[in-house]
Amino acid sequence: MMVLRACGFIVFRRLMNRVPPQDNIEYLLLQTSYGEHHWTPPKGHVDPGEDDLTTALRETKEEAGLGAEHLQVIEGFVQELHYEVRGRPKEVLYWLAELRDPGVAVTLSEEHQNYRWAHLEDACTLAQYKDLQDTLRAAHRHLEAQQDRQ
Repeated sequence: MMVLRACGFIVFRRLMNRVPPQDNIEYLLLQTSYGEHHWTPPKGHVDPGEDDLTTALRETKEEAGLGAEHLQVIEGFVQELHYEVRGRPKEVLYWLAELRDPGVAVTLSEEHQNYRWAHLEDACTLAQYKDLQDTLRAAHRHLEAQQDRQ
């Protein structure tokens, strides 16, 4: 059976002048305009002949209007999720990317009806699925560890 494969980005932005500084990170979640209107980071299916990172960039551009020129991909983080959709196995790869300019506007496609920049705990509440919550928390730990090394 073919595994459905999707790739995307956990996009975050750092707001300036927040105290304490770890409160300055917000994650982008998009709300689908179909089904249960769930919230996810931008992601989508891999096209034939396309590599995973290209898919993640293309889907983030299509779904949020944020292109490679807006994003700084964070080294050393990729998270793989496995679950079933209507009885078919699906895997999703998420990379982590910072929005270079925190003020850039998100532009949604018809696939989504709303978006939100949310702090970690709010993002986890919106995410609902445990594996996505774990992925958001892992991303946050990765960023905190990076900050500690600086």
